[in-house]
Amino acid sequence: MPKKKAVPQEDLEQTAADLPEQAEAPTEMPPQEEPPLEAGVSDDGPPMEEQEPMPDSPDSAPDAPVETFDSAPEVMEVDMGEAAVPPEAAPEEDPADGQSVGDLPSAEEQNVAEEPALVPDSVPAGDTPPMTDRQSFFALDFRELDRDLSPEERQAWNSIYASFRGRSALSGKIIGADPHSMNVRSREAGRVERRTMYCVVVLVYRVPVYIPATEMWMGEARPDYVLQNMMGATIDFIITKVDREGGYAIASRRQAARTQRYFFAHRPDLCRAGSRVTCRMLSVGPRRCLVECYGHDVDLTQRELSYTAIPDLREKYHPGDELDCVVKEYNAASRELQISVKETESNPFEGAELRHPVGSRRYAVIAGKYGGGVFCNLPDGTLCMCNYSYQHEDSDFQVGDHVMLVVHRFEREKRQMYGKILSKW
Repeated sequence: MPKKKAVPQEDLEQTAADLPEQAEAPTEMPPQEEPPLEAGVSDDGPPMEEQEPMPDSPDSAPDAPVETFDSAPEVMEVDMGEAAVPPEAAPEEDPADGQSVGDLPSAEEQNVAEEPALVPDSVPAGDTPPMTDRQSFFALDFRELDRDLSPEERQAWNSIYASFRGRSALSGKIIGADPHSMNVRSREAGRVERRTMYCVVVLVYRVPVYIPATEMWMGEARPDYVLQNMMGATIDFIITKVDREGGYAIASRRQAARTQRYFFAHRPDLCRAGSRVTCRMLSVGPRRCLVECYGHDVDLTQRELSYTAIPDLREKYHPGDELDCVVKEYNAASRELQISVKETESNPFEGAELRHPVGSRRYAVIAGKYGGGVFCNLPDGTLCMCNYSYQHEDSDFQVGDHVMLVVHRFEREKRQMYGKILSKW
């Protein structure tokens, strides 16, 4: 029989001693940095990038970037118990500080972005750290709080709860814009300060929802008078804080617009040139207006709204109106959108030479006066540029007057018709 190979006793002991050392050798893992907190998002909830759906195909919109809002200050809390501060008493914005002016609640009662609820080493074992907003929300006894609510009130609060839990968007009509005091955190300075800013007020049935000015716009902030002229406009928003005992909520329109932009950028049937979409009127001025189209805030002038001249846009358009428009250009890299409302209709100048031959007299309405000329709208939507007859002066005609004009000539390249006013109708 073959003889077994003798193994020295010293080798066996050395091998047995080496095995535990290999098993117990720790594996070094690279340190992971904690993500920074974002405005309006709780520290224990996932960021917006993890909640947004991915496109069905990788080539649907490969160049669409992910938008970030690191430059915006973080809203910490809103205290609706204090009296509203008048606009003239609001502190001015300090450009060097990097914070925006705003108004809304108190640091001990409401925190929109608290620190994580971790027990530091310095805290005694018997002390309990303060809970975050989401922890406080889920610790509430909703059955007891909602016991005496009507069916309409219960439905409104359930919608607010769902938006806060799942970051789903709600829609509402703006009923006002009031100044409130609030705590904001500056990313540059890294400190929390008390500020005063305008907050848009939206009612979900009878529950007030406050949207700070810093949570209204995606890009550069707009003046306060824009917010004050948005009464009646319909906007989308996401609830970022719920004060059930106080009976109000805080929301962000900026987060809802971010989700809508992502949806628009990954739908080729919507973002390609020539697509027909719908826009909502937010604010209207005499010469220009602000509309919202899938999260994009677009400034439109009379040139993009109508073929005919409109003396004052406020007489025809109002906040809350929904208009059909055509996508003229969309830049996926910069997220810039250009739309046109008037191109949803055919150009009235086409065939105008046959409807209004040279020398014909037509009934028209004066729409505007500029540099000695007069803009007249014909009933079919055609615009005619006229001057006065020798027996009339500029003061004889005013905007809105019904006049009789005679057609003189056409310019096919410019698609413009010229004439002369004969007399008032």
